[in-house]
Amino acid sequence: MRRLEALEAIYPRLSDCVVVTIMGAVAAELQSLGHRPGFFYLQHAMGLASSMGLGIALSRPDVPVVVLDGDGSLLMNLGGLTTMARYRPPNLTHLVFDNESLLSVGGFPTATSTGSDLAGVAAAAGIPYSVRVHELPTLTAEFDAALDADELRSIVAKTEAHYEPPAATSGFVTDLGLLENRFQFQRHLASL
Repeated sequence: MRRLEALEAIYPRLSDCVVVTIMGAVAAELQSLGHRPGFFYLQHAMGLASSMGLGIALSRPDVPVVVLDGDGSLLMNLGGLTTMARYRPPNLTHLVFDNESLLSVGGFPTATSTGSDLAGVAAAAGIPYSVRVHELPTLTAEFDAALDADELRSIVAKTEAHYEPPAATSGFVTDLGLLENRFQFQRHLASL
């Protein structure tokens, strides 16, 4: 499955969520589907989307929080999994797109290309529910279940290492200014 297809499939469910994305292609593809004030594109902070999402989920337990992560970013901050498992915010869904590649920075292979299992690592870290999916229908079913559950969940979606920059963006960078995104997101959180 392609990541853009996966994003298109879950996009309708994101309207009631606060969403934090990693840098690069995930952010650009999500914005190409239609920006919402509750979307924060965490540019220039590879590996920290899960940490930021965790902080928001803990400070706002009344709001569903979705982190859209990547294998390369998660591998840079594996300690984030143990911290999420320690605090277990029930309103947090961690969706990892695993294309076995650092696609946004040149396409270098990640550890998952040689067998590392991020769903297994999440489970071993103590995440209460962790699953690996390979097909779009399974992903959408797991994502819907995660949003409806009252439990921290991690979904690792195996995707193709494919990226075509959307017309609405400049390559791997969104066309929304970083500071404007920050202030808009902050105002949105305050309004909830």
